[in-house]
Amino acid sequence: MQINITGQHLKVTQPLKEYVEKKFEKLTRHFDHVINIHVVLTVEKLEHIAEASLQVSGNKIFADASNEGMYAAIDSLVDKLDRQIVKHKEKLKDHHQRDVEHHAIN
Repeated sequence: MQINITGQHLKVTQPLKEYVEKKFEKLTRHFDHVINIHVVLTVEKLEHIAEASLQVSGNKIFADASNEGMYAAIDSLVDKLDRQIVKHKEKLKDHHQRDVEHHAIN
């Protein structure tokens, strides 16, 4: 898994980079088919925005979150992505089960 972190109107410091990487490790525990992650951290006036697009096997997942603090925005972003990954994983599992049932019937 490769993580690219970009900052818009802010410098991505080492502690911020390490925090993002630590949080995104949590996602790969649920679903290990994450190929590439691109994270964009932006500051607009008083709002901190974190957005990410994940390339997973056969799909792209995108989420964004904003908050008064960057760390809180990253936490919220990871929670949203976690829910989407679990949903994606269940969808894959359902399709796989249908294929197995279909072949068993025929």
